[in-house]
Amino acid sequence: MVSLVQLSPVELETPKGLVIFEGPVTDSYLDSLSMNKGLTNFRPPDRQKEALKQITNLPDGMIFIARHEKEIIGYVTFHHPDDFSRWSKHPRVLEMGGIEVSPEWRGCRVAENLLKLAYSHPAVENFIVITTEYCWHWDTRNTGLDIWAYQKMLTRLFGKAGLEKVTTDDPDILEHPANVLMARKGKNVSREDIMLFEQMRFLRRYRKVANME
Repeated sequence: MVSLVQLSPVELETPKGLVIFEGPVTDSYLDSLSMNKGLTNFRPPDRQKEALKQITNLPDGMIFIARHEKEIIGYVTFHHPDDFSRWSKHPRVLEMGGIEVSPEWRGCRVAENLLKLAYSHPAVENFIVITTEYCWHWDTRNTGLDIWAYQKMLTRLFGKAGLEKVTTDDPDILEHPANVLMARKGKNVSREDIMLFEQMRFLRRYRKVANME
């Protein structure tokens, strides 16, 4: 695990109280905090906390959190793509794996400020950061949005952090028309790595051309 520089915490006054944004945090620091009970989008809060701790110990793994007093009310994760993913074959791809804000804190600009802090970290400039957004993970029940409105909300939010929608033939993305792949190319990523990423977006086409040569 590479030691990552921690950014200076950022404070935000909200109608519900002071929110502090900080990271990348360590597993021991996460241990000192509790998880808001509304953070259930991916798994129960206690299990999600353990998952976050594991990510902090991965190579290039980063966790940024939003907290109120000693309680985590939101988080965003960064890690290398899973081994079964096509993107794991690229040396300069980092995945924004999950972002979640407790329903009771939505409308307080928590997600926007969390992303702003995370993408100000110099480490992200060394990678092509991707996010693979699948509609079956979206919290349409608590937000009251349908999948298309939710997709629009996400792409607008992530766009503020510099991510853009990109097309791909990845079967997981193509499984539902609302699914979306977004990417942000860091300033320090080489032209060769960007070209490789563009080829891997359409892996089936790339393999077909390679086999014809």
